[in-house]
Amino acid sequence: MNADTDMTAAHSPARELRGAGDAVAGHAISCRDIVVRFFSERRSVTAISGLSLDVREGEFLTLLGPSGCGKSTFLRVVADLLSPSSGSITVLGDKPSRARANGDVAFVFQDAALMPWRTVLQNIELPLEIAGKSPRKHRARTMELLDLVGLSGSENAYPNELSGGMRQRVSIARALIGNPRVLLMDEPFGALDEIVRDRLNDEIRRIWKETKLTILFVTHSIYEAAYLGDRVLVLSANPGRVRDIVPVPLPYERTLEARETPEFVSLAARLRRTLETC
Repeated sequence: MNADTDMTAAHSPARELRGAGDAVAGHAISCRDIVVRFFSERRSVTAISGLSLDVREGEFLTLLGPSGCGKSTFLRVVADLLSPSSGSITVLGDKPSRARANGDVAFVFQDAALMPWRTVLQNIELPLEIAGKSPRKHRARTMELLDLVGLSGSENAYPNELSGGMRQRVSIARALIGNPRVLLMDEPFGALDEIVRDRLNDEIRRIWKETKLTILFVTHSIYEAAYLGDRVLVLSANPGRVRDIVPVPLPYERTLEARETPEFVSLAARLRRTLETC
């Protein structure tokens, strides 16, 4: 079954990820006056300036803004792939380095970056091998994730046998294999056609609801940002800074038809006007 064309297949309930079920209500991410500068021999560039933000545990936050506004840079700071030049940040109440060391943060990029010589199953289990864990001992978890992302029955396929949307599903499952609590997604559907992208928008919300993850999702699409998020963080460029944080007035349970409602149309118009001033 092609998971991009049959989105109505039943999914068995997924086991809640570590810490999600009994997490104390609070902030998954808190940052104050974050500044990120990059230096070369000739000059320095400020990618982010004075960014302050709190992200609630279990929140779906979308990040929207023009190119060069620091969206991807901010995700890398949260993931401890970059250190801020100044300011402070905590992830799950501790330093980002501790969250990374604990495996509490996972990253999904625009390019699925699958190993072409490994099957779907083997690609998902790669982080276990890197961590020195036995994939066989975690096989039940892997199969559960295959079901969660709608790829049951495709575990022995190779990447060249999959559509672009299916490859991204594998990438999401691979990110979830370590039981993270925070999932960072950097334009994961940006290279896909509109129909597949819409279907995966519904799928990532379903996965989010089942796992109770905190998700930060970067996009250039106003409609994607408005449909997916609890709130939309709009960043201005040169340097990257908070332009607005916009609440999404849509119900928790939503379908793509929500994009035809007056509330959604009004929200999209507000985001467009805000972007025009960035």
